[in-house]
Amino acid sequence: MTASAPRRYVLKPSPYSSHSLLLDRLTPDGPQQRLLDVGGGEGYLSCLLHERGFAVTCLAAPGTLSDGIPAAVQTLEMDLDFELNDLGSFRYIVCGDVIEHVRNPDRLLGWLRGMLEPGGRLVASLPNSGHFYFRANVLLGRFPADDRGLFDRTHLHFYTWDGWRNLFRRNGFEIESVESTSLPVGLALGLEHQHPLARFGEWVNYSLAKFWKKLFAYQFVVVAHSRADAASPHVH
Repeated sequence: MTASAPRRYVLKPSPYSSHSLLLDRLTPDGPQQRLLDVGGGEGYLSCLLHERGFAVTCLAAPGTLSDGIPAAVQTLEMDLDFELNDLGSFRYIVCGDVIEHVRNPDRLLGWLRGMLEPGGRLVASLPNSGHFYFRANVLLGRFPADDRGLFDRTHLHFYTWDGWRNLFRRNGFEIESVESTSLPVGLALGLEHQHPLARFGEWVNYSLAKFWKKLFAYQFVVVAHSRADAASPHVH
Protein backbone atom coordinates (compact mmCIF):
# COMPACT_ATOMS: atom_id res chain seq x y z
CA MET A 1 0.00 0.00 0.00
CA THR A 2 1.25 3.47 -0.80
CA ALA A 3 2.26 5.74 2.05
CA SER A 4 0.01 8.79 2.15
CA ALA A 5 1.51 10.57 5.13
CA PRO A 6 4.58 12.80 4.81
CA ARG A 7 7.87 11.32 5.92
CA ARG A 8 8.48 12.55 9.46
CA TYR A 9 11.15 10.07 10.45
CA VAL A 10 13.89 8.54 8.33
CA LEU A 11 16.47 5.86 9.01
CA LYS A 12 19.32 7.37 11.02
CA PRO A 13 22.57 5.65 9.97
CA SER A 14 24.87 7.24 12.58
CA PRO A 15 26.52 4.57 14.77
CA TYR A 16 25.29 6.53 17.81
CA SER A 17 21.65 6.75 16.68
CA SER A 18 18.70 4.86 18.14
CA HIS A 19 18.26 2.86 14.93
CA SER A 20 21.87 1.65 14.91
CA LEU A 21 21.79 0.79 18.61
CA LEU A 22 18.45 -1.02 18.25
CA LEU A 23 19.82 -3.11 15.39
CA ASP A 24 22.97 -3.88 17.39
CA ARG A 25 20.77 -5.58 19.98
CA LEU A 26 18.80 -7.66 17.52
CA THR A 27 20.76 -10.61 16.17
CA PRO A 28 18.75 -13.83 15.77
CA ASP A 29 20.09 -16.78 17.75
CA GLY A 30 17.99 -19.24 15.78
CA PRO A 31 16.24 -19.61 12.38
CA GLN A 32 13.14 -17.52 11.67
CA GLN A 33 12.56 -16.27 15.21
CA ARG A 34 9.33 -14.29 15.43
CA LEU A 35 9.73 -10.54 15.90
CA LEU A 36 7.04 -7.88 16.26
CA ASP A 37 7.93 -4.35 15.05
CA VAL A 38 5.40 -2.06 16.77
CA GLY A 39 4.64 1.29 15.18
CA GLY A 40 7.00 0.46 12.33
CA GLY A 41 6.49 3.67 10.38
CA GLU A 42 7.26 3.09 6.70
CA GLY A 43 8.75 -0.28 7.60
CA TYR A 44 12.45 0.42 7.16
CA LEU A 45 13.41 -1.39 10.40
CA SER A 46 11.16 -4.31 9.48
CA CYS A 47 12.97 -4.67 6.15
CA LEU A 48 16.40 -4.67 7.80
CA LEU A 49 15.30 -7.17 10.44
CA HIS A 50 13.81 -9.42 7.77
CA GLU A 51 17.18 -9.36 5.99
CA ARG A 52 18.78 -10.55 9.24
CA GLY A 53 16.62 -13.66 9.25
CA PHE A 54 13.77 -12.74 11.60
CA ALA A 55 10.16 -13.69 10.85
CA VAL A 56 8.83 -10.13 11.11
CA THR A 57 5.34 -8.85 11.77
CA CYS A 58 5.12 -5.07 11.32
CA LEU A 59 2.36 -3.03 12.98
CA ALA A 60 2.00 0.53 11.72
CA ALA A 61 -0.48 3.38 11.71
CA PRO A 62 -2.85 3.44 8.73
CA GLY A 63 -1.37 4.85 5.54
CA THR A 64 2.28 4.79 6.61
CA LEU A 65 3.68 1.49 5.32
CA SER A 66 5.64 1.82 2.07
CA ASP A 67 5.35 -0.39 -0.98
CA GLY A 68 8.87 -1.73 -0.42
CA ILE A 69 7.97 -4.17 2.37
CA PRO A 70 9.10 -7.73 1.48
CA ALA A 71 6.25 -10.14 0.85
CA ALA A 72 7.58 -12.37 3.65
CA VAL A 73 6.94 -9.62 6.23
CA GLN A 74 3.45 -9.76 7.70
CA THR A 75 2.16 -6.18 7.66
CA LEU A 76 -0.78 -4.97 9.70
CA GLU A 77 -2.05 -1.41 9.84
CA MET A 78 -3.54 -0.63 13.20
CA ASP A 79 -4.69 2.41 15.11
CA LEU A 80 -2.09 3.48 17.68
CA ASP A 81 -4.57 2.63 20.45
CA PHE A 82 -3.54 -0.98 19.64
CA GLU A 83 -6.74 -2.94 19.99
CA LEU A 84 -6.05 -6.42 21.40
CA ASN A 85 -5.53 -8.97 18.62
CA ASP A 86 -4.43 -12.57 18.69
CA LEU A 87 -1.09 -12.36 16.92
CA GLY A 88 0.59 -15.20 18.82
CA SER A 89 3.84 -14.88 20.76
CA PHE A 90 7.18 -13.36 19.81
CA ARG A 91 10.81 -13.85 20.76
CA TYR A 92 11.48 -10.14 20.31
CA ILE A 93 9.24 -7.07 20.34
CA VAL A 94 10.65 -3.79 19.02
CA CYS A 95 9.24 -0.37 19.93
CA GLY A 96 11.28 2.18 17.99
CA ASP A 97 10.18 5.73 18.89
CA VAL A 98 6.58 4.70 19.56
CA ILE A 99 5.66 4.43 23.27
CA GLU A 100 5.72 8.21 23.79
CA HIS A 101 3.08 8.55 21.02
CA VAL A 102 0.32 6.35 22.46
CA ARG A 103 -2.42 7.55 24.79
CA ASN A 104 -2.06 4.74 27.29
CA PRO A 105 1.51 3.36 27.46
CA ASP A 106 0.59 1.19 30.47
CA ARG A 107 -2.05 -0.58 28.40
CA LEU A 108 0.35 -1.03 25.50
CA LEU A 109 3.15 -2.46 27.67
CA GLY A 110 0.71 -4.79 29.46
CA TRP A 111 -0.47 -6.11 26.10
CA LEU A 112 3.07 -6.53 24.74
CA ARG A 113 4.28 -8.38 27.84
CA GLY A 114 1.53 -10.92 27.28
CA MET A 115 2.83 -11.50 23.74
CA LEU A 116 6.45 -12.27 24.70
CA GLU A 117 7.65 -15.84 24.57
CA PRO A 118 9.23 -17.17 27.78
CA GLY A 119 12.70 -15.67 27.80
CA GLY A 120 11.71 -13.10 25.16
CA ARG A 121 12.92 -9.51 25.09
CA LEU A 122 11.37 -6.11 24.49
CA VAL A 123 13.78 -3.67 22.80
CA ALA A 124 12.75 -0.01 22.76
CA SER A 125 14.07 3.49 22.06
CA LEU A 126 12.78 6.17 24.42
CA PRO A 127 13.27 9.97 24.25
CA ASN A 128 14.91 11.66 27.23
CA SER A 129 13.00 14.69 28.54
CA GLY A 130 15.87 15.26 30.98
CA HIS A 131 18.29 16.08 28.13
CA PHE A 132 20.08 19.40 28.56
CA TYR A 133 18.40 20.82 25.43
CA PHE A 134 14.96 19.99 26.82
CA ARG A 135 15.83 21.41 30.25
CA ALA A 136 17.23 24.62 28.76
CA ASN A 137 14.08 25.27 26.74
CA VAL A 138 11.80 24.73 29.72
CA LEU A 139 14.04 26.89 31.92
CA LEU A 140 13.66 29.71 29.38
CA GLY A 141 9.89 29.30 29.40
CA ARG A 142 9.75 27.63 25.98
CA PHE A 143 7.99 24.44 24.94
CA PRO A 144 8.28 24.17 21.13
CA ALA A 145 5.99 22.08 18.94
CA ASP A 146 8.45 20.63 16.42
CA ASP A 147 8.00 18.15 13.59
CA ARG A 148 10.42 15.69 15.20
CA GLY A 149 12.85 15.34 18.09
CA LEU A 150 12.40 15.81 21.83
CA PHE A 151 9.65 18.39 21.31
CA ASP A 152 7.79 16.43 18.64
CA ARG A 153 4.25 17.81 18.55
CA THR A 154 2.83 14.27 18.44
CA HIS A 155 4.47 13.15 21.70
CA LEU A 156 1.84 12.55 24.36
CA HIS A 157 4.25 11.71 27.19
CA PHE A 158 7.52 13.27 28.36
CA TYR A 159 9.60 11.07 30.67
CA THR A 160 13.03 11.36 32.21
CA TRP A 161 15.04 8.18 32.86
CA ASP A 162 13.39 7.61 36.24
CA GLY A 163 9.96 8.00 34.65
CA TRP A 164 10.68 5.44 31.95
CA ARG A 165 12.11 2.98 34.47
CA ASN A 166 9.02 3.32 36.69
CA LEU A 167 6.69 2.89 33.68
CA PHE A 168 8.36 -0.37 32.69
CA ARG A 169 8.54 -1.72 36.22
CA ARG A 170 4.89 -1.12 37.10
CA ASN A 171 3.92 -2.99 33.94
CA GLY A 172 5.92 -6.08 34.82
CA PHE A 173 9.19 -5.41 32.97
CA GLU A 174 12.74 -5.36 34.25
CA ILE A 175 15.18 -3.25 32.23
CA GLU A 176 18.33 -5.33 31.93
CA SER A 177 20.43 -2.95 29.83
CA VAL A 178 20.37 0.67 28.69
CA GLU A 179 22.44 2.48 26.07
CA SER A 180 22.43 6.23 25.44
CA THR A 181 22.15 7.74 21.97
CA SER A 182 23.74 10.93 20.73
CA LEU A 183 22.05 14.18 19.81
CA PRO A 184 21.64 13.91 15.99
CA VAL A 185 24.11 16.69 15.25
CA GLY A 186 24.20 15.99 11.52
CA LEU A 187 20.42 16.08 11.22
CA ALA A 188 20.18 19.25 13.33
CA LEU A 189 22.79 21.05 11.21
CA GLY A 190 21.60 19.68 7.87
CA LEU A 191 24.84 17.75 7.34
CA GLU A 192 25.41 14.25 5.97
CA HIS A 193 26.05 11.80 8.79
CA GLN A 194 29.56 11.17 7.42
CA HIS A 195 30.50 14.85 7.52
CA PRO A 196 33.50 15.28 9.89
CA LEU A 197 31.71 17.93 11.98
CA ALA A 198 28.62 15.75 12.37
CA ARG A 199 30.66 12.66 13.28
CA PHE A 200 32.78 14.56 15.80
CA GLY A 201 29.79 16.29 17.41
CA GLU A 202 27.88 13.03 17.76
CA TRP A 203 30.92 11.25 19.18
CA VAL A 204 31.36 14.00 21.79
CA ASN A 205 27.69 13.88 22.79
CA TYR A 206 27.71 10.07 22.90
CA SER A 207 30.80 10.13 25.13
CA LEU A 208 29.18 12.63 27.50
CA ALA A 209 26.02 10.50 27.61
CA LYS A 210 28.08 7.47 28.63
CA PHE A 211 29.30 9.54 31.58
CA TRP A 212 25.95 11.18 32.54
CA LYS A 213 23.02 9.62 30.70
CA LYS A 214 20.27 11.52 32.53
CA LEU A 215 21.60 14.85 31.22
CA PHE A 216 23.24 14.04 27.88
CA ALA A 217 21.41 11.00 26.46
CA TYR A 218 19.18 12.09 23.59
CA GLN A 219 17.36 8.76 23.75
CA PHE A 220 17.63 5.59 25.79
CA VAL A 221 17.77 2.23 24.02
CA VAL A 222 16.66 -0.43 26.49
CA VAL A 223 16.37 -4.20 26.55
CA ALA A 224 13.77 -5.50 29.00
CA HIS A 225 12.33 -8.85 30.04
CA SER A 226 9.20 -9.86 31.92
CA ARG A 227 9.74 -9.92 35.69
CA ALA A 228 9.23 -13.31 37.30
CA ASP A 229 7.48 -11.74 40.30
CA ALA A 230 5.05 -9.66 38.21
CA ALA A 231 1.36 -10.41 38.01
CA SER A 232 -0.06 -11.91 34.83
CA PRO A 233 -0.23 -9.24 32.13
CA HIS A 234 -3.59 -7.71 31.31
CA VAL A 235 -4.96 -4.83 29.29
CA HIS A 236 -5.51 -1.71 31.41
